[in-house]
Amino acid sequence: MRASTPGGLRNHHERLILSAVRRGGPLSRAALAQATGLSAQSVGTITRALIDAGYLDPGEPMRGQVGQPRTPLALAAGGALFLGLKVGRRRAEAVLMDFAGGVRARCLRDHDHPDPDAVMAFARDSAARMLDPLPAPLRERLAGLGVGIPFSLWDWGPDMQGWRDRDLRGDLAAALDMPVWLENDATCACAAELLFGTGAPLPRDFLYLYVAHFAGGGIVLDGQLRTGPTGNAAAIGSLPVRGGGVQAGGQVLDHAAVAALERRMGAVLPADDGAWAIPDAVAADWIADAADALAQAALAGVAVADLGLVVIDGAMPAALRDRLAAATAQALDRLPSAGIAVPRVACGTVGRAARAMGAAALPLRAQFLPGGTLADARLGAR
Repeated sequence: MRASTPGGLRNHHERLILSAVRRGGPLSRAALAQATGLSAQSVGTITRALIDAGYLDPGEPMRGQVGQPRTPLALAAGGALFLGLKVGRRRAEAVLMDFAGGVRARCLRDHDHPDPDAVMAFARDSAARMLDPLPAPLRERLAGLGVGIPFSLWDWGPDMQGWRDRDLRGDLAAALDMPVWLENDATCACAAELLFGTGAPLPRDFLYLYVAHFAGGGIVLDGQLRTGPTGNAAAIGSLPVRGGGVQAGGQVLDHAAVAALERRMGAVLPADDGAWAIPDAVAADWIADAADALAQAALAGVAVADLGLVVIDGAMPAALRDRLAAATAQALDRLPSAGIAVPRVACGTVGRAARAMGAAALPLRAQFLPGGTLADARLGAR
């Protein structure tokens, strides 16, 4: 399959304006000048070019105000398309997202464990299934593929050893003939909350914890997602936890993980969390144990980076996630915290789809955001 890409935007000011519209749009040119610090003349010139290029849509002029009517500018959904691929322990998921953040198509494949060749086949098949029905001019707006995958998959057991020497990014780029980006899956989930989340504005610095089959995380500093030199920043699942409130010590992933919940149940939960049926006593015990582990990880993050907020999301029913977040806040209050400001705990808003949607945000970040960085689309004040 060959995909023709728009190549992104090279001009920093173009990216700045698109980012402002993504964050607070639709916006008039006057509002864009105020938000970006650019002159009214520059905003006018740039926005006309972005409309002509198909990245912005002008709305109906707003009348009834003093002076000339103001035209609100919104992101054009067809301005660009992005593929996202999430490789999970039990399911692979592919999505096609548009420039306005809408999910246009989704493909799923359940598996006993992720096999590299099967993942490659799924990526090729799902890309064709989602792209082929599109008209050619829209298909040519494809900007590339982002992949969210747990790092060091071979540590999961003997069935995963085929991943040790596999260059998934390079293999996909060659097979699909398009640019491919790859990041840790929990980092991608954090990216989805940044760009596509529907909650209240977030501070410029916070820790993000994502609980799926195992646990992972992301960290945002100065309004940007930080991945670290090896792409493994905020790998909270690997943090050791002490005994006491947490049973038997170990690492965070031994407790705050769906795998740990399944061990308590003695059963494998369905990939569709709408079909979960968990006895109340089992859920309560797991939540208490997982919350203690997450609280320890959160407090460690706050001690290092002075973070005022911890966001908790996961591949689980929203009601269970909400109970886990509330229990984590309570566990934080019980931990010794002299010299540390205990952070506030909030729930994420994207849920199970976060890793695939965040993967699709990788080509968006590289080609359309200022500096090629993933900045928060709904940041509030510090």
